[in-house]
Amino acid sequence: MTEYFVKGGPFMWPILIIFIIGIVISLYKLFSLLGTGKNAGELMKEVKKALASQGTEGALRLVQGGKPVEELINAGLKNVKNGIDNVEKAIVNEGGIQSTYLYSGMIWMSSVVGLAPMLGFLGTVWGMVGAMDAIAAANDISPSIVAGGISEALLTTAFGLVVAIIIQTVQGVFQSIIDSRVLDMEETSVALIETLVENESN
Repeated sequence: MTEYFVKGGPFMWPILIIFIIGIVISLYKLFSLLGTGKNAGELMKEVKKALASQGTEGALRLVQGGKPVEELINAGLKNVKNGIDNVEKAIVNEGGIQSTYLYSGMIWMSSVVGLAPMLGFLGTVWGMVGAMDAIAAANDISPSIVAGGISEALLTTAFGLVVAIIIQTVQGVFQSIIDSRVLDMEETSVALIETLVENESN
């Protein structure tokens, strides 16, 4: 692998740096997402029971963990005294904040996915220019003369694509997790509003 990296020429280094940046961002995103999971259905059942037996204050004690779905419920419950309309507004605002937090870092992963193959293609062009220069200098088109430039061109393309594929795969996994978290928040917000309306009517 090291041999191929060296043969790839100077453009292998910026591709490697982009890859390292992508890995660092992926690890940061992984650890940040690991702290956002919560069984929203079970939490809402507990909140409903607490609202019925202990009121708003009792329910608020259940949602102090700082996870997105907990923050959403917390924002809604804190505005119960101001009416359902204000509860809905608070939930919408908090939902936007939590969604932004969940999606943070994803744009940088997209940038890595885009930049890696472009640098690879640039390395390809660079290698082919070198091959053409070698042919011109030698006034010969024998395979041994152009092989180095073509090899460099193909290696940078391959390495750039491998980097993009790896980071794109990780990004897809993260995207599915984020979509699941957002869906949990949407379902929870609906369930909370329905519960508060039901309690208010009773």
